[in-house]
Amino acid sequence: MDPATPRNAYVDATAGIAGDMLLAALVDAGADLAGVQRVLDALVPDSVRFVRSDVDRGGQRAVKVDVEVLVDDPPHRTWASIRDLLEQARGRAEVPGRTIDLALAVFGRLADAEGATHGVPADEVHFHEVGALDSLADVIGACEAWRQLGVEEATGSVLAVGSGRIRAAHGDIPVPVPAVARLALGWPTVAGEILPPRGHAPSHGHDLSHSHADAHTHSHDEHHGADRGHDHGHAHPHSDDPVPVPDSDAALPAHAQGGPHEHGGRRVPSGVAPGIGELATPTGVALLRGLASSAGPQPMLVTEALGVGAGTKDTPGRPNVVRVLVGRPFSAEPHAAGQLSAALPTTAPRSTAPRAFDPDSADPAASDLAPVPSTLAANELPAHDLPPDAHATPASALQLEANVDDLDPRLWPRVLEDLLDAGALDAWLVPISMKHGRPAVTIHALVREGSEGPAASLLMDRTGTLGVRMHRVERIIRTREFTEVEVRGQRIAVKIARDQDGAVVRREPEFRDVAAAARVLGISERTMLDLAKEAASDLSTS
Repeated sequence: MDPATPRNAYVDATAGIAGDMLLAALVDAGADLAGVQRVLDALVPDSVRFVRSDVDRGGQRAVKVDVEVLVDDPPHRTWASIRDLLEQARGRAEVPGRTIDLALAVFGRLADAEGATHGVPADEVHFHEVGALDSLADVIGACEAWRQLGVEEATGSVLAVGSGRIRAAHGDIPVPVPAVARLALGWPTVAGEILPPRGHAPSHGHDLSHSHADAHTHSHDEHHGADRGHDHGHAHPHSDDPVPVPDSDAALPAHAQGGPHEHGGRRVPSGVAPGIGELATPTGVALLRGLASSAGPQPMLVTEALGVGAGTKDTPGRPNVVRVLVGRPFSAEPHAAGQLSAALPTTAPRSTAPRAFDPDSADPAASDLAPVPSTLAANELPAHDLPPDAHATPASALQLEANVDDLDPRLWPRVLEDLLDAGALDAWLVPISMKHGRPAVTIHALVREGSEGPAASLLMDRTGTLGVRMHRVERIIRTREFTEVEVRGQRIAVKIARDQDGAVVRREPEFRDVAAAARVLGISERTMLDLAKEAASDLSTS
């Protein structure tokens, strides 16, 4: 995989996430663990060693990356000291600038959440001596692996956080633990309870009746995560005997049924069952929020690599893994055979975290593919310095159209979506009256020259029409580009249009992002749009 080509990624955290699990998934997807080790050694020499192994989790092969602490008495660290450590590494060839930026963003989120949880300023958040090295290894390691894979844009799944209660340094606390709950604000979450099998038995057997007799321990000063600090301490060997298919929840383990039952030597009444425990750790969630710009289903992606990272626990009925899919964003471009093809956009997708260009670095990778930022304000760009159009929008295009009078109107929104997803520049409907006075619509699609064949085929397939008209159109267009704003923790893409002199004439939030953010925040789309427009109006784009 060529790291010089910007790529997209999808992080599957439906079984939970921890820092070491995400690092392992990125290594499995092709990141060089030896290179990750070199970056960490440059920051904290002779302190931590990564150890890779192949493991089985719920019948799935996965990569496990363990962090071995090599020093007996590590220095005490705060978020302020970690930030200074990273900032002082700028300009060093062995520590890429983008890795530093990503790590600062992730650690900043983690410190803010821990500080808010304990009521102290973020700079004063203390990391336990071993836990600090553990977190430093996970965060720096994952951020460097992310940079190596050339990931510029990422989407994350709904996050499984776990359920019940665990025993922490301050007593019994609920799951998700307070720091995770704060880090997950604005992100869709579920408990992630194990579902009973339905209709078939797994081909590999895990005993469903395991015990929670080993009490959980958790410390907010240690970011080891559930997958290291909460290991049950027993294995689940595979068996050739099939697992019986339960026909009711009575066949589930006691902790998944919901009580009353024994847990850690205590009798737990119904309604306060400890559940399945902690599935998401603060470090893991901070990485997810710092690296992925949006939450949702997997976007259209030409997958080039798949990584599966394992946690320590081998949970019956659930592969305890994080998956990462890495590839190219899909766009419809003309192809020699007249078919839609997967191609990279003409400009890189919007970044998922702050990036710095380091002209003094001897490491070409340290530039992180980021352009040198302009010092001119958005409305001061001279015409000859206009940025390239984000979509390379052509001034000449082909307009396809067809009259349709027999399609269920509920199907039209998806028809338009399919045309746009396939690369149409625009698609719209116009109501008409056909012969005999029958109401109908004309569907229009504006497409690039060379892609009219696949677009016409798609239009006929989706609508049932027997023919498509076509004519060439010439357009006068304004150059457009994209940036983004953050509103209440949600990232909203903003389209910026410029006139022929380079002056910004419009800043418009993308409504898809607005609608998605409104759903996450539980507010109306109108309110969200007003907030996004207010944030966009304050932009000074360069």
